[in-house]
Amino acid sequence: MRVIRLAAIALAAVLSIAAHPNWTATIAVTPAGSHVLGNPAAPVKVVEYVSYTCSHCADFQRQSDTAMRLGYVGPGKVSVEVRHFIRDPIDLTVAMLANCGDPKNFFYNHNAFLVSQEGWMQHAQSATAAQKQRWTTGPTPARLRAIAGDFGFYAVLERRGITRTAQDRCLADEAMMRRIVGQMSNGQDLGVEGTPSFLLNGELLAGTHDWQSLELQIKARL
Repeated sequence: MRVIRLAAIALAAVLSIAAHPNWTATIAVTPAGSHVLGNPAAPVKVVEYVSYTCSHCADFQRQSDTAMRLGYVGPGKVSVEVRHFIRDPIDLTVAMLANCGDPKNFFYNHNAFLVSQEGWMQHAQSATAAQKQRWTTGPTPARLRAIAGDFGFYAVLERRGITRTAQDRCLADEAMMRRIVGQMSNGQDLGVEGTPSFLLNGELLAGTHDWQSLELQIKARL
């Protein structure tokens, strides 16, 4: 009888897993090229407009990532969509690289660049005049490659198994660039003026730029 009970418990556990998908590993790509994490039928849908050179965006990522995934995305209550809001060529370079490779890796890339922002942004202050000129003159792919090299971005994705050759192809992907820039244009049309900014179920949240404020409004809708 004990064996039967244990088998029944194991079967129940398997059925429970099947009934509750791992929403933290469920990723979809929208026609606009943005990435959505979580249950597509979640009652609360968060859209984040993010810039990789925005220190407040890095703060938000550090404060929200674990809490959002475990408390809201995992149970299927909230989905999170990341859209880009480009501020400068460095930001564009990171966005292109974050989108590089398999879409299932986007949120890992996104997090890796934001949590290490304080370290790589120091290169902007210590760069030589010659380096800065390489970032702003010449063909766009060459400028982005110069930024990726000078800021150490290649190494971030190489540690994730994406070769430098593959990254260079991404940095030269004009269709990807148009999608990323298009996300910013869409945000401006919706009234987004800075980052991080958030939509909650399609509504732009005024004065909400940190995790504490956003979480209160998520809870109010659950």
